[in-house]
Amino acid sequence: MSKDLRLRKAAMADVKGIHQLLLKTAAEGLLLPRPLGDLYKCVREFYVLDREDSQEVLGCCALSIVWDDIAEIRSLVVDDSLRGSGYGARLVRSCLDEAIALGLSRVFTLTYQDGFFAKQGFATVKKEVLPNKIWADCIHCPKFPDCDEIAMLLELQ
Repeated sequence: MSKDLRLRKAAMADVKGIHQLLLKTAAEGLLLPRPLGDLYKCVREFYVLDREDSQEVLGCCALSIVWDDIAEIRSLVVDDSLRGSGYGARLVRSCLDEAIALGLSRVFTLTYQDGFFAKQGFATVKKEVLPNKIWADCIHCPKFPDCDEIAMLLELQ
């Protein structure tokens, strides 16, 4: 990692930067937008990538607990200037390390970037294997029931 870039747990001061990054990426059709109020409620789920000197959020990823043995990787974004440099994989790895530390056995994602997640060890699954997600979150999504995201699952060891 570049000397001036750091990966760390998010703080309250990062929420607006996370929100702006997510809005920009959602406008590109690469993920679904999230309301600012929701981000304040779940800021503890996020890891961020920033520059030590500016604290500008250049990447983010969240680990959201869904049930006693499963969590979701959400809101993975890396600034255009850093895409392809391995920072997305590092953000995902931070979330996976936390999932292991919490004793979770499975992590899933709903994504449009299935090739990236396949490289991280995730396998494509039918959304029906994620009923807790479907009934907790997806049912409130404007794309439900015609979701075009790809469900992927990683079994942790």
